[in-house]
Amino acid sequence: MTSTAKKSNQQTESGKPQEATKLLRADHKLVSTLFAQYESSRSKEKRKALVEQICQELTIHAQIEEEVFYPKVQEALKDHELVPEAKVEHETLKHLIAQLDVGEPGEEEFDAKVKVLSEYVKHHVREEQTEIFPKVQSSKLDLQELGAELAQRKEELMEQSGKK
Repeated sequence: MTSTAKKSNQQTESGKPQEATKLLRADHKLVSTLFAQYESSRSKEKRKALVEQICQELTIHAQIEEEVFYPKVQEALKDHELVPEAKVEHETLKHLIAQLDVGEPGEEEFDAKVKVLSEYVKHHVREEQTEIFPKVQSSKLDLQELGAELAQRKEELMEQSGKK
């Protein structure tokens, strides 16, 4: 991702940090686009690169949610259902990502695993955006501050992974 694209994902035009749910929605949209590109590509090399990018984006996204977003949401909402369910869903995503890390396009079940990952991510995103995000937006959480924390941690993880 270019630095301009990265900045638009994490900051508003005024340079202020992006509101937390907007930042997470931007991640969701990016991964959805990458899955669509995978589906339409016939090149094994392109598909492999797309899967690597999808897995990296999902891994970083899950980590910032688990480290920063979910703890604050759980505390603010006094939630004992939505956040634990989202964490369990992340574990399943991580299991599929680990399987894709050692596979190659064209191998038996590789495309099936990508398809299942895509469907699972769509389900998870739908629940976050329709159940968690509306509650977060009506809570007392400072979503600008939370967005800044998410963006900072995301940038650190991207640097560590060599993606920046």
